Amino acid sequence: MKKINLEIKALSPLAIGRQKPGGSISEAESYIPGTVIRGAVADYILKRANTPITASDNFHSLFLGDNPAIFQNAYPASLNIDDDIVIHNNIKVLPNTALSSKRKPGFTPEKNGVFDTLIDRFCAERFGQLYDPNCPNDGDRVDAFTGFYSEYNEEYYSFYATTRLLTRVGINRRRATSEERVLYSIEVLNESKSKGKKEKPVVYSGAIIVADELANSLQNFINNHQEDLRLGGSISRGLGRVKITAKSPVEAKAVKPLVEDRLKEFHDKLARRWNEWKEIYKQPLEDLLQNRTYFTIDLQSDAILKENWRRTTVISEDMLQEFAGVSDSSLKLHAAYSSYDYLSGWNSAWGLMKDVELITNKGGVYLFSTAQAKLWMEKLGDLEVRGVGDRTCEGFGQIRVCDEFHLIMREEAV
Repeated sequence: MKKINLEIKALSPLAIGRQKPGGSISEAESYIPGTVIRGAVADYILKRANTPITASDNFHSLFLGDNPAIFQNAYPASLNIDDDIVIHNNIKVLPNTALSSKRKPGFTPEKNGVFDTLIDRFCAERFGQLYDPNCPNDGDRVDAFTGFYSEYNEEYYSFYATTRLLTRVGINRRRATSEERVLYSIEVLNESKSKGKKEKPVVYSGAIIVADELANSLQNFINNHQEDLRLGGSISRGLGRVKITAKSPVEAKAVKPLVEDRLKEFHDKLARRWNEWKEIYKQPLEDLLQNRTYFTIDLQSDAILKENWRRTTVISEDMLQEFAGVSDSSLKLHAAYSSYDYLSGWNSAWGLMKDVELITNKGGVYLFSTAQAKLWMEKLGDLEVRGVGDRTCEGFGQIRVCDEFHLIMREEAV
């Protein structure tokens, strides 16, 4: 499998709606979902196809085959530093275990710093202690800190997209003129950021995982139609214009050595922290580190999870073994930090609403341990490429194994 990194520059406001079932207001997403990118590419190809789609053509292989392309979410990636725009390709989702000051949340030096609590919370529970941290800088209360982040020049930054409301007038279909007393508003993602007198473009970073034989063709197709694709709704009103740049394909499984390094680093950090707790509280309720290797599964996108045909928000031991194709009776789930929401959408090809799905929100964290670490190394690398759960080809269920942010303890807040 090859990975094609995408840079999506907004040329007009983007109406990327998040319609909650039963609601009358369409809220704008804070990123570009993979399903939107996938739909835009498929729609453009279908409208210009001269022949019917068959099981042997590239379109069928990309979208309908047994191994379809995976369109990952595109997250805000533009960072303003000293009036320059820096574009990042490695944007990650903060885990649900990250905390920051309630009064002045955010990364240092402007704010009071952000830290992770997964390891300390795990140790505290196993030593029979309460864990109620406060802000390391001023002792203030802390709260969950969510969003997108990345590291640049050894400093951490938050990445986000701003929104605004566009007010429009309704049109009388019979007279083709504006209808009196009919106004509506659309929440959209801004196409630029203002800093002083200069406006900076907003860029999103995403990726497509595709079969080797189709990678170059897909890259050339996207680059040949950089400004032709439209994303989101209200396209007939001038919204959704973007410029998409597809980078040269790279090997998707190149992440495997990094997975092994991150897993070892996380386990070593947990072991050191465990010994620090042991020096203070002496005897744990149970010595859980003996002959076991610990790792985390961190959701980098919303996931659609089902177990025994029932919807769930927790990746159980059986589910993880099924996703990875591994049989490991020693696998154990120690902690799960997740939340849920409901999601629907519109299928342009069918002209129908999509089913309402229970989704596990991105940022979810699951802490596992196993006595057979070597059995999992390659399989976890594969899961980072493929994802977990349903509809992974639309960007759902993307994961990261042992996110580095779990290594940032309270006294090391960044």
